[in-house]
Amino acid sequence: MNSGDTAWVLMSSALVLLMTMPGLAFFYGGLVRRKNVLSILMQCFIILCVISLQWMLFGYSLAFGPDFHGIIGNLSWAGLHGVGATPNTNYAATIPHTVFMVFQMMFAVITPALIIGSYAERVKFPAFLMFTFLWATFVYDPLAHWVWGTGGWLKSLGALDFAGGIVVHVSSGISALVLAVMLGKRIGYNHRPIRPHNLPFTVLGGALLWFGWFGFNAGSALAADGIAANAFMTTNTATAAAGLTWALIEWWHNGTPTILGTVTGAVAGLVAITPACGFVNPVNALFIGMAVAFVCYLAVAVIKSKVGYDDSLDAFGVHGVGGTFGTIATGLLAEKAVNAAGTDGLFFGNAHQFMVQGLMLLVTIVFAAVMTFIIFKIVDAVIGMRVEEKNEIVGLDLTQQSEAAYTVIE
Repeated sequence: MNSGDTAWVLMSSALVLLMTMPGLAFFYGGLVRRKNVLSILMQCFIILCVISLQWMLFGYSLAFGPDFHGIIGNLSWAGLHGVGATPNTNYAATIPHTVFMVFQMMFAVITPALIIGSYAERVKFPAFLMFTFLWATFVYDPLAHWVWGTGGWLKSLGALDFAGGIVVHVSSGISALVLAVMLGKRIGYNHRPIRPHNLPFTVLGGALLWFGWFGFNAGSALAADGIAANAFMTTNTATAAAGLTWALIEWWHNGTPTILGTVTGAVAGLVAITPACGFVNPVNALFIGMAVAFVCYLAVAVIKSKVGYDDSLDAFGVHGVGGTFGTIATGLLAEKAVNAAGTDGLFFGNAHQFMVQGLMLLVTIVFAAVMTFIIFKIVDAVIGMRVEEKNEIVGLDLTQQSEAAYTVIE
């Protein structure tokens, strides 16, 4: 074991935890109306509780446990049986197995939390809990095994996803789109603007996401080494390029750049570089960041309004579209010169890798969409997903949590 590697991955685990709470919580919380901000904070916080326990009890074993026909892990590691201080060389040879498990737990936490952005302001709290638990178990865990688990069938094909472009962002983004369409639009969506209630919250959350993402991406090297350093640099480069590009696009398109647009662009850059950060050089990361800003701006500012779905906080437009773009870019720009454990992409003479990335993308989109549809139908039949109209008008803070974020002093 290596104490430096262990310390780095432990710190990275804490950074990824910070991405969910308070990072994502403040980012999403500032974007909703004031009557719904506590519901967002509660959802992010309780996901940390629920998925931490699910992961410990059986989720980790399903995702990374001994393989069953390339489809799922078995339950031999349930309750963390056999997961201790000794490294598991199939995953990380220089850190305790428990540390690897904890790091992956934080990925399992944030992935369903990203979906909150699609159904914000209109889902019952009990339905949210049931959906999150089922989605983590039947979508995230199998997909994580396919792509990252020893024996997983997509991993065996050579699919590249350094830190979760497919497993985290495409899966959550596609699921977000399915939920947004099936739930329908928020009351008043077509008749009056629904504006963020606290942009400073959103900027704070976005900054915390950028900070935490260094653990998300560079930590995925699972060692304090040159690959981690490259992932750190490519992450920062793509994020900066995407934030600046989005601001310039807004400036050209609308006459002024906005802080909301700039932060959204930066998050799109973070998403897009996630699958590629350990496989591409910093200059190509710059191109990925610039390009994804155009793609996600088109999805958020143009396509969504034309199609008419209500993806409340653009979970699909940023994570689904950005993750898709990043997965494709990995198949184009990956270099063995950057990471000998990876492979070359199409632009470096390997068309096969681009085809593998496309297959992984197609499988994930279909799997996430179908499973989300099924889980939605089950939860809707048992509990009912959407809150009653009067409760939606009053707001989820009062009707689902019996609390108010702000008080008026007379």
